[in-house]
Amino acid sequence: MTGRQVGMAEYGGRRPGIGPALADLGRCQLLSLAAFAVSGAGGLVIGALLLLPVGAGLLVLPPAASALRRMSDRYRRWAAQWTGTAISPPRPLPPRPTAPEGGPAGRRRQALALLGDAGFWHDLRWAWAEPWTGALLAAAPQALVVYGLFGAAVQPFVWRLLGDGNWYGFVLVDSTPAMLAALVLGLGLTAAGLWLAPPVLRLHARWSGRLLAAPYTTELTRRIEHLTGSRADVLDVQAAELRRIERDLHDGAQARLVALGMTLDEATRLLDHDPPAARVLLHEVRDTSRRALQDLRELVHGVLPPVLADRGLGDAVRSLALDSHLDVHVEAALPGRLPAPVESAGYFAVAELLANAAKHSGAPEVRVRLSHADGLLRVTVADEGRGGADPDGSGLRGLRRRLEPFDGTLVLHSPPGGPTTATLEIPCASSSPKTSSSSGTG
Repeated sequence: MTGRQVGMAEYGGRRPGIGPALADLGRCQLLSLAAFAVSGAGGLVIGALLLLPVGAGLLVLPPAASALRRMSDRYRRWAAQWTGTAISPPRPLPPRPTAPEGGPAGRRRQALALLGDAGFWHDLRWAWAEPWTGALLAAAPQALVVYGLFGAAVQPFVWRLLGDGNWYGFVLVDSTPAMLAALVLGLGLTAAGLWLAPPVLRLHARWSGRLLAAPYTTELTRRIEHLTGSRADVLDVQAAELRRIERDLHDGAQARLVALGMTLDEATRLLDHDPPAARVLLHEVRDTSRRALQDLRELVHGVLPPVLADRGLGDAVRSLALDSHLDVHVEAALPGRLPAPVESAGYFAVAELLANAAKHSGAPEVRVRLSHADGLLRVTVADEGRGGADPDGSGLRGLRRRLEPFDGTLVLHSPPGGPTTATLEIPCASSSPKTSSSSGTG
């Protein structure tokens, strides 16, 4: 995996305009200048490797490798912040030996561990390639802008002083019409540089992702660890759900059914010599059976709501909206039915988010949007409440545990004062190519 585009809810969409273009142009210049630091860190590592046979490299290699890793981590962070491209980091570098083991033998073991670390060699390969590829790519927009400003802001005032042979691009500036042509060309080059800055940043991020992403073996190990943890979480959730069902059956329907049987026995004994009392007990039996049936319905609804099984996620969320005391607006654009486990996870996630909004937001209305694109189910729950929600609260932790088996993510944006937006994404494929779009209000 070389990198991926993360949800725009996390990093925010880019707005067109001169301000963002100038900001991206400044970022391109920062990347081109930072290449000198990358070259220095890479050169330091190469020098340390060359000094290993004489022993001096044992002292220089660890700090040089750490400096190079800090540079590569900074580029990963820039790619995520500026373009939304997440580049998976490699495993941390081997730690320095502790004080008792900090002698020559410890330094030798650390150097050998560094030489056997795939992430170290990935960083070194990137440090060699970045100044000649990424830095030159990032320098292109600013070169266009600088050259364009020379034609637009300097040529109109100095072209008479430069004499014959004053070429600006393909224009020989030796007259007023030629000066005006150079002015137009300079403005065009400046606009082209500003226009190119955002796509160049994205292209640089993708190129950096190819060089800086964690090695395949590291990704595979992380995947196995993630699946192991997800499996343990699924087993824990399943065990907790079974305990909840057992408790609800024992305290609810089972207790009522036991009481119903005992009442029937008492009514049978009274039926011959006290029919009115038996009739009263039979009325109690009817009420008890109704309450037991209601308990069973609520239990089934908590395991798998019938409307979710019969009508799908969109209608099930609309039923949640009707049951909420808030004014809930639901907009669903889903391609038919989704896999049942995904629909169940999405339904209970929306239920939890609506419950949190009702308890803590203080907002009069909530907007829920369901969509499916590029193999992702995206659910957005937004309100204009007081904000300040804790992303590490127990409820949201439970939601993340519910989504982890599906490789799903939950992103919460809730600054103090609001608004609050929770966006969850679950990778899944739809079972129908036909897209149904509808909206409703609860």
